[in-house]
This record gives sequence, C-alpha cells and structure tokens, in this order.
Amino acid sequence: MERELTFDPVFKMARQQFDAVADLLEIRGGERDQLIYPKRAISISIPIHKEDGSVAVFRGYRVQHHLALGPTKGGTRFTPSLTLGESSALAVWMSWKCALAGLPYGGAKGGIAVDPRSLTLTELQRLSRRYMLEMIPFVGPQTDIMGPDLGTNEQIMAWFMDSYSSHAGKSVAEIVTGKPVALGGCAGRRESTGRGVVFLVERAFNNLQINPQGGTAIVQGFGNVGSVTACGLAYRTGMKVIGISDQTVAFYNPKGIDVAAADSYVAEHKSLEGFQGGEIISAEELLTLPCDVLVPAAVERVITDSNAGKLRCRILAEAANGPTTPEADAILDQRGDEIFVIPDILCNVGGVVVSYFEWVQDIQNFLWTDTEVIDRLCRILESAFSAVIRRSKERNISHRMSALSIGVERVRAAKRMRGIFP
Repeated sequence: MERELTFDPVFKMARQQFDAVADLLEIRGGERDQLIYPKRAISISIPIHKEDGSVAVFRGYRVQHHLALGPTKGGTRFTPSLTLGESSALAVWMSWKCALAGLPYGGAKGGIAVDPRSLTLTELQRLSRRYMLEMIPFVGPQTDIMGPDLGTNEQIMAWFMDSYSSHAGKSVAEIVTGKPVALGGCAGRRESTGRGVVFLVERAFNNLQINPQGGTAIVQGFGNVGSVTACGLAYRTGMKVIGISDQTVAFYNPKGIDVAAADSYVAEHKSLEGFQGGEIISAEELLTLPCDVLVPAAVERVITDSNAGKLRCRILAEAANGPTTPEADAILDQRGDEIFVIPDILCNVGGVVVSYFEWVQDIQNFLWTDTEVIDRLCRILESAFSAVIRRSKERNISHRMSALSIGVERVRAAKRMRGIFP
C-alpha cells in the first residue's frame, strides 16, 4: 500500500503538507509514518447485474486513517477517477479537520470509481447496496460512519442505511449521516458545508475590517456546496456573484448572476449547461478574474503554481478538499497578506460538524431544530476560526500551517497518550 500511495498525486500532496507541518512541530522518524499512513485501507470489487442483462464490475475503496479519538467519519464519493491514494489523502485531511473542530472522530473516506450518471436508477441502487454489503465487516456506528460526498446524495445514504439495517436486523440510523430527515437525518445537513463557508467568509471580512455588501464573488463548482455558498453570499452577505461554473461550463457576468435561477436550472437539468447566465469563458480563466472572494468548491488541485500568481481575489475560501497545491501555497505565501486564505480543513468543516450533530441525535433518538443546529455550528466555527487566526499571528505562519498544526497536534497527543498496543 505504501508504494501505491507514494505515487498517487493527491496523497503525495497530502504528504507534502504533513511533512511541512511535521517539520514545524519537530516530529521525527517513525512517528511521522504513524501519523500519516492509514490504519486500514480496503479495496473491493463490486459486481452488479445491469438492466441489459450484462454484469459490470466496479472498484470500491474505504480508508480509515486513525481511531485514536473515536470512530472514523468521512464521505463516500462516486467519481470515475477515484483511487485508493485519493481516498487516503481525503481521509488524512478529514482527520486534521475533525481534530481542528474538536470532534471525537478520526478521518475516513471512500467510494466507487464510477460515473453515477452512466447508471440507471435501478443500477445505482444495486451498486450502492452492494458497496455497503461489502463494507459491513469494516464499518459501524462506533467504528466508521459514512456520509455523502461527490456523486452521492440523501437517497444513496438511505440505501446504505437500509442495507446495513437489514443485515443487523434492526434500524441503525446512526450508521450514516446526510440521509433524509424522515429517516433520522439532521435538519440543515445538506446546506451545512455551504453555510459554514459563508459564515467564515463573513468572519474573514470582519477580520479585514471590510464590508462585504456590494463586493464580488466567484464560485468554481456549482454542486451542493457551491450552490449553497453562492446563494448565501448573494442573499445573506449582499455580495454580487459574478462567476460560477460546474464540470460542463463556466459563466462570467460583471453585472451579477441570478444564482437562485441557476440553482433551479441545475435542479431540473442536472448541470449548468444551457443556462443563460452570462458570457461563457474557460474554467481556467474563471479562477483568475478579479473579485473579492474566490471559492473553489469542486475538486482537488485547481490552484497550482501556474495560476497562483495570477489570482486577483482578496479572500480565497477553500470550500473543496485540497484545491491548492503545495507549490501554489509557496507562491501565495510570497504574496504575504495580499490574499486572506481560509484553508480547506477550516473552510469546509461545517459539513462534518453537522454530520456529527446528526450522529449524536440518532444515538440519543432526540432531534434538534434547524435553529439549534445553526447556532451550535456557528459556535464551533467561531472557535476554530479564532484558534487558527490566533496561532497564525503568534507564530507568524500561514493560515494553512496554523490549521494543520492544530489538527496534527491534537491527533498526535491522543496517539501518544494511548500508546502502541501491545
């Protein structure tokens, strides 16, 4: 496994980030390997009967990074390019993210290498249920809790829950998060990551002593997180969203894009393709247009050494996991205070925070209102944001190094106190 991870570009990026933090924290030798490599990595074959009578086999993965603080927690994504290395990197980032927020979780991640749009609804259900069936020996409410991610949604989480519950012989709502509210899901879970991004952007403006009203924003990625973020920036903070994109098209409109109309269009047509939102531009150009807030909310490694020097935003809010490469980070560091970075493990932590709330509610069989969820979420976000900014100033380090060092320190302390058994 170590060799496979070494050559995966996403895991290599996570390792580079960790090594920089480990140098800062003076972590030596084997302790580095203990902190970075996953406790468990599962790779499976998933055969299903397709509706045309043929059999198709897909690759599935689940990576559990560490169990020092509690069960692992992480999303399940259905994307064609998914690899064991990418799953491992995302699990590592989830570990630091949970520790930064003070959640009693280790990080996990996984999914299936598939384009869900290529399957019928029946085929998608078969694939989802078979994936959970294969994972039953390795997951559980006190072992590893799944949630939605790219390419998955509430319905797939409901199939996961039902498949696990059928095997257990009872309803086990707490095995997954992000499921429908009618099945024990948490009010506001779908919107939680985007709401968290908007809250932290507001905190960044406040920190910079700038009024966001009338400012401009560009959101790269218009899935669940990107669309909620765009709507929040437009209708909560009073900003003008001048650019949006998804995997099919990118739009720019200096007068502002009607993001509510875009959201409704995507709900009906499944993508932004065909939406009349403004001038069509390249995805690369969208990232370097002048704006007050740039929100990469899609996939990893979109801010690179080739475009980091060209960014013209005041705030970079990393709603996606790992959108900025270490090489790009070095360039951003050279630019000093020119760009206020809200690093990914802080910026998108709202999703796992509310997933934690859902898990707690399911265990207790006591549901909270949307108002209670938002209030508790904002408290945790405020605490994490303040801790990151405070350490950054005290130690004269970047926001990313500050956030990562807090997360790594907390996991390291837990592992040290528990020791190595036997």
